[in-house]
Amino acid sequence: MADGYFTDASMLRIVHRERAIALSGPRALLMQAAHPLAVKGLLAHSTAVDEPYDRLARTAETMSTIAFGSREVADAVTAHEPAMHARVKGRATTAVGRHPAGTPYRADQPDLLLWVLFTLVDSGAVVYRKYVRSMSRAQEAGYWEDYKVVGELFGLARSDMPDTLDDLHAYRRDMLTGDDLHVTEWAREKARKIVLDPPVPWIARPLLETANFVTIALLPDRIRREYGFSAL
Repeated sequence: MADGYFTDASMLRIVHRERAIALSGPRALLMQAAHPLAVKGLLAHSTAVDEPYDRLARTAETMSTIAFGSREVADAVTAHEPAMHARVKGRATTAVGRHPAGTPYRADQPDLLLWVLFTLVDSGAVVYRKYVRSMSRAQEAGYWEDYKVVGELFGLARSDMPDTLDDLHAYRRDMLTGDDLHVTEWAREKARKIVLDPPVPWIARPLLETANFVTIALLPDRIRREYGFSAL
């Protein structure tokens, strides 16, 4: 669409027109839930983990609108997000990871929004490389530049996001080796229910179990271990 944020040459469109990218959704959701304050601020106050497949469907629809729709429509579907996030705030009731009890959080915190954005772009790139084709460094950089537009639509400033691809890779290393992430028992129970006990008819279970195998296999090693999933 000519009046959209992206063109057919944009990496966001190139990646997200592939059916395989649907496999990135559950991976991104489990990564999001590995951040204890993201769980509190962005997930626990919604039906994100209690109704994960509904959330994944909404996320996929929103991303499709942003990637392939007009600017007017993309702006309309994301316009309420910053105000909605601003209303969600609280304090952690118990200590978790490096965060002591009483740690304040807001769903519009740039660090929490950035983690969610990162899980989406990282999962998209991982699945694309695994099941579609290789992605050059230039293509990956273009994919991140496109995702920065998505981040702005959801309330992030450019200064809140890693500037270059190298900066994005450094952010990934810092998050996966630092002490910001910690899978809580609540998140672990919900995650295992998501991937091991999905609410689908028995006839569809083999297909979904295959997708769940992919989800677990493609998680970063640290996050997979913290959820208690065995290496595949």
